[in-house]
Amino acid sequence: MSADEREQLAEGSLISHLVELRDRLLRAVIAIGVLFVPCAIYSNELFTLVATPLMEKMPKGTSMIATSLVSPFLAPLKLSLFVALFAAMPYVLYQAWAFVAPGLYKHEKRFAVPLVVSSIVLFYCGVAFAYFVVFPLMFAFFTTSAPVGVQMMTDMQNYLDFVLLLFFAFGVAFEIPVATVLLISTGMVSIQTLTKNRGYVLLGIFIIAAFLTPPDALSQTMMAVPMYLLYEIGIVLSRFLLKKRQQAGEVET
Repeated sequence: MSADEREQLAEGSLISHLVELRDRLLRAVIAIGVLFVPCAIYSNELFTLVATPLMEKMPKGTSMIATSLVSPFLAPLKLSLFVALFAAMPYVLYQAWAFVAPGLYKHEKRFAVPLVVSSIVLFYCGVAFAYFVVFPLMFAFFTTSAPVGVQMMTDMQNYLDFVLLLFFAFGVAFEIPVATVLLISTGMVSIQTLTKNRGYVLLGIFIIAAFLTPPDALSQTMMAVPMYLLYEIGIVLSRFLLKKRQQAGEVET
C-alpha cells in the first residue's frame, strides 16, 4: 500500500469517527430536548418541589421573593433544563459509551460497564441524599439563626443557584468509590498507600467539604462524613476486585 493510499485510509477513518461523534451528540441533544418539553410545561411545579425543603422551614409569614422581573419565568425554566439533563444522563452516557466501546478490549468492556452504571446510580444517590437529608437539616439551622429583627426573604434565583451547586457537589462527592476503584485498578495508587494515609484523606475531605458547602459546621459534616464512608467502601471494593482479578489470572495460567 502506497503512502497516498494509507493517508486516504486514515483520513476516511477520521471522517467516519467524526460523523459518528456528531450523530451521538445529536442524539443526546435530542433526548435532552424531548425531556425538556414536559419539564418546561411543569416548570413551576418542579420549582415548588425543589423549594419545598426551604419553604417548610421558613418562619410563618415569610415567603420566597423575586428581585428581578424575569426571575419568576427564567428560574423555573432554568431548573427545567437541568432536570431534563439530569433525567437524560443515562442515555447521554450510553451514547458516549457506544462511541468509545468499539476501541476497547473485551476485559476493558467488562470493567467499564459496571463503573459507568455505578457512577450514574451514585450520582443520583448523592442528589437524593442532599434533597432528603441535608437540605431539611441545613435549612432548619439557617432559618432559626437569623438575628432578632431580621426577616428571612430568600430570592428564588439565588436559591436555585445554591441548590443546583449543592446537588452537583453531593452528586460528584458520591462518585468517590468509582474514583478509588479506578485509581487502584489502573495502578496509579496502591491500596496500601490509601489505607496508610487515611488521616490525610480525612483532612482533605473536610477541606473540600468546606469549599463546596455553606460556611457552617453542620453542612460540612453532612458532606464530609458520607464522603469518607464512601472512600472506605471504595477501598473494600478495590480489594474485592483485585482478588477476583488475581483468581482469574491463576485460572488462566
